[in-house]
Amino acid sequence: MLKKPSRKETRNRRRLRVRKKVWGTAERPRLNVFRSLRHIYAQLVDDDRGITLCAASTLSPELRDKLASGSNTEAARAVGELIARKAKDKGIEKVVFDRAGYLYHGRVKALAEGARAAGLQF
Repeated sequence: MLKKPSRKETRNRRRLRVRKKVWGTAERPRLNVFRSLRHIYAQLVDDDRGITLCAASTLSPELRDKLASGSNTEAARAVGELIARKAKDKGIEKVVFDRAGYLYHGRVKALAEGARAAGLQF
């Protein structure tokens, strides 16, 4: 009898399927999202050089005291706005969005909308 894959395994399959197509460069880095139960994290990655250009999360000092919870859509939107501000400071206007296998819904969508509202182009 076949064993049903876990939620983690199915997300990892989706993540690998997305990563085959999504690639970040210095001019247009990859905006990667990681969602845990308590926090949300975002980082801009240059895959050509293999480095992280900048990162933001609900644990960032700029947001930590202002947020009531790190696991809601308001917090995700604030992280999106913060990563967009950090990208603008580094001269980055355009990014490729990597949802890392998560559905484009809820906190992931709120982060993307926050980044777009702050001026990043996907």
